[in-house]
This record gives sequence, C-alpha cells and structure tokens, in this order.
Amino acid sequence: MGAPVVGTLQGVETDELLAVLKDVAEEVINPRFRTLAAEQIHEKNPGDLVTVADREAEVRLTEVLTAAYPDALVLGEEATAADASLLDRFQEVEHAFTVDPVDGTKNFVKGSRDHAVMVAELRGGAVVRCWIWQPQHEKAYVAERGAGAWCNGERLVRPPLGDELRGVTAKRGWIGRAIGTLRALDLTWVCCGVDYPKLVEGAADYALYRRGKPWDHAPGSLLLEEAGGYVGTFGGAPYRPQQEPPLGLVAAADRETYDVVQRLVHALPGL
Repeated sequence: MGAPVVGTLQGVETDELLAVLKDVAEEVINPRFRTLAAEQIHEKNPGDLVTVADREAEVRLTEVLTAAYPDALVLGEEATAADASLLDRFQEVEHAFTVDPVDGTKNFVKGSRDHAVMVAELRGGAVVRCWIWQPQHEKAYVAERGAGAWCNGERLVRPPLGDELRGVTAKRGWIGRAIGTLRALDLTWVCCGVDYPKLVEGAADYALYRRGKPWDHAPGSLLLEEAGGYVGTFGGAPYRPQQEPPLGLVAAADRETYDVVQRLVHALPGL
C-alpha cells in the first residue's frame, strides 16, 4: 500500500499483518470456497454455522498474533464458542485482538463472494487498528486511529448523504419495516466485513444490528469512524467492544444520522 497507514504502534506493522490475512485466506479459505464437503460444515448452535476454513484460519491468525504480542489476549470467534470465559477476560484486559476468521460464514457456505477475514486491535478499551480482507473481491480495508480509513491504498471519503436516509439490517423481523418517517429497511450484505465498508462507500446510510459481538463490530466500527461515521447503541451510548455486547447497535454515516435513527429504534419489534 502507498497510503500513510503503516502502523506506528509497537509490534507488527499494519501492512505486515494485512499480508498475513491475505496469506491465510489464500492457503486456508479460498481453496474451500464453493468446494466445501458436507462433513466440513457444522452448526455451533441452530443456524450458526462453522466450517473447517473458519477453524483453521483462526488458529493460524491466533498463532501469529500471540507470537508477536505474547501479553495480549486474542479473542477469536471460534475459540470463544469453545470457551465462553474468554469473553469475560477480554472485557478486562488492557491489550487485545479480535479475530473473525470467516465473517459471513453462511454466505461462504452458500458460495457468495460476500465474506471477509477481520482482525481488530484494542488498547485501553479503544480500537486502534483494524484489518478487513475480502478475498473474493480482493479488497483490503484498513484503519489506524487518527490516520483515516483506506481501501487498497486509497483513502476513503464518505460520499454525501442523499435526500432520504437508506437503512439496512439483517434482522428478519425488521427487513421491510419503516421506523418513523424513514424509508423501509433493506437487507444488509449479511456480513459485517462487507456491511461496514459499504456504509463507508455510501451504499447505505445506516445499519441496524440486534447483537454486537466484538469480532463482528470492532473492526468495522473503527473503519467507519475514521471515515466520519459513528457507531452507538440503541440506548444512546457510544459503542465500546469491551463492554457487555449491547442489545442493539446503530452504525451510521455520521453522528447526526445516528441521532436521528437512535431516537426511532424503540419502535422496532423484539426489543
């Protein structure tokens, strides 16, 4: 990348870790894309899929991060599924990483190109760096706090809002529903590693989420914020990945859009 987003933080530079994400995707994820056998797909919970690619990619990424930062906690989605106490420890540590080895696993299983590999670094409770690699789209999104949001070496500038706000959600009961005077909600890309970049690029103005797992939202929240966006809870608080996962998140193009939407979300069913 030619962008001035090379990490200034201690340890692995931003470009170096991005290269690791790309290598892991090329070696572990891409060979399984549209070739998964039935025995390589499992359910952690009803409707919550995991594949051999998820597990192998997370192991590889965790090994790299642990070697480079032995004092940091690595919160992987699949490791947390096996040991829920990791999430409790994550909420207390000073330095941590989140790892989502294949974000959008359902898309991946269905043969959709909309999936991603994501990592975020947190220090003192704040996301300070993030990496999102979309292997099938060959797009790399990175951000470092205070240094902007970037895609394939080009700085991202969020386009102006249109005449009416466009909202998206993956929550089945909310799709097609209008809140207040806002237009009806459309379906997201069903992958936070695609949703957040799409928000930055102007394909939607806000996204509503029922849950806020750190590995899903920590990377995209920094990318969006560095492009001028804002992520907060349905209750009006700023999003903090190390706090208890909130029951409702609004990711918005800017703070004003968040404020407008946040005042209306109480009308949604199932809250």
